[in-house]
Amino acid sequence: MNTTHAKTHRLEFAQSAPKAFRALIAFDAAAREGLDPALVELIQIRASHLNHCAYCLHMHTNDARKAGESEDRLHMVAVWREARHFFTEREQAALALTEAMTLVADAGVPDDVYEQAASRFEERELAQVLALICAINTWNRVALSTGKVAGTDER
Repeated sequence: MNTTHAKTHRLEFAQSAPKAFRALIAFDAAAREGLDPALVELIQIRASHLNHCAYCLHMHTNDARKAGESEDRLHMVAVWREARHFFTEREQAALALTEAMTLVADAGVPDDVYEQAASRFEERELAQVLALICAINTWNRVALSTGKVAGTDER
């Protein structure tokens, strides 16, 4: 047997850290509150692209489809700058902010990106978007660290 690609056993985060898992679920739910469900999925999809999290990407593209999102828009999320006409100005601002926050170590969150988002969202909404971006980045890191496999979502 070729063990080069053999997968090591990884812990089940929900079972091993139930309080942290429940807290993350509560944070995620609080972050989504009052936001357009389509926007929520676009943010989660883009962060999952950037983090190379196939598990979360599979889950959120399926959730977006179930919520009525078009295949065209789903295919364009990764290249939204080249396909801006598929997305509203609010969605574009949220996608830019998602990229900056997800890749924060590269250049921080540039003032122009923040200002664009602040001009498209009321303060409470912007805070929700910031929280949602933090939540999906945390979920991506949990899924990647624990070896979650795309297509095995058990919700």
